[in-house]
Order: sequence, then C-alpha cells, then structure tokens
Amino acid sequence: MPGQAVPAAAPRHATGMATLAPDLRVVAGDEDFCRHFGASSAELCGRSLFDLLHPSTSSVLREHFSRLHDGRRTRFTERVLGCHSRGQVFSGKLTGTAIQGRSDRLSAIVVMVKPDDERPEEAPAPTSQKLLSPLEARILEGVATGASTVQMAAKLYLSRQGVEYHVGSMLRKMKAPNRAALVSRAYAAGMLTVGTWPARVRSEFVK
Repeated sequence: MPGQAVPAAAPRHATGMATLAPDLRVVAGDEDFCRHFGASSAELCGRSLFDLLHPSTSSVLREHFSRLHDGRRTRFTERVLGCHSRGQVFSGKLTGTAIQGRSDRLSAIVVMVKPDDERPEEAPAPTSQKLLSPLEARILEGVATGASTVQMAAKLYLSRQGVEYHVGSMLRKMKAPNRAALVSRAYAAGMLTVGTWPARVRSEFVK
C-alpha cells in the first residue's frame, strides 16, 4: 500500500525458532526459521525436523533428542547442515530445549537454528576450477555422509593422520572453519551432487 513502510530484510544468519511436537514434527516456526529453510509456516508445519536437515546430521541429533525424551538432559547444542528449499545447504548451530508438561513428561521441544555468517569474500572458488585430487574427493564424500576419521581411514587405507591432513587441506582451500562449513560450501559451489544419497563429488571438480 502507498505510504506503508517496508520492513528491512532480516540478516540471513539471524536465529530462527520453532516448536516441535515430541515426535519432532514442526508445530510452529517464526519468520526467521521459515526463511532459513525457504518455506512458509504452513509448508513446514507437520514436517519432521529431519526433513529439513542434511542426512549426515541425523545420527548425532537422534541421540541428543533421545536424551531429551528420557530426561537425561534438558538442552543441547549441535552443529548441523540445513537444506533450503532451493537445494542450497547451509551450516549452523541448532539448540534444542525440552519443555515439560504437568506430568513431567516431554510435551514439546523448542529448537533454535542460527546459520553461520558466511561473508561473500569467503565464498568457495569459481566452479571452473578443479580443486580436488581423487583422494580428496573421496574424503569429502565421507565427510558429507558424516563418516568419522577412523571410518574413512579404514575405508581408504590411510592413517588417521593422513585423513586429517587432507581434511585440513580442503578446509584451507575452501576457507571453511570446520567440517560442517566445508560440506556447506562444497554444496554451495556445486561440487557435491544434490538430490542423491550418498552425495558424490562432481567429476569437473576433480583434477
């Protein structure tokens, strides 16, 4: 409407909050939470939280939520990879807090998602550049699936130190502070296939 003030766009790394039912389905989400995942509140309500996250994060989170359910803890914070509706993947922190009902049983879970503040100057290298050796590509695929250093070392016949060396090399190449950000930036650069599991490094990025 003429003369109506247009609200300023919120920072894309603002913390979003949602309420989950005990079965981890979204009951309600605020504007920031919906924006992070590229969907409206109506589209998100009723969906499982795990539908909104990269599969590599599910095993760790399930253990955290299990502890909320049985009362072993009331709160946790974990690194996650979120999936935007346009196919983009972002890294950030998810905090879950248990809400107890009158009978001291879990009645709901409040989650807060805060994406990392990735500045434009830290963007991945141009898509035309071949970044990875064949071995690094296999290690990146392992990181993207949530494999541990020990698991990748056994699969690729490397020492743990060898795996960590190559992970560190890719962190420097992609200017990523940690493994979650490495996977996020690899997806953002188009290096990893989207819509398939497990993800694979596209051949044009392998030397």
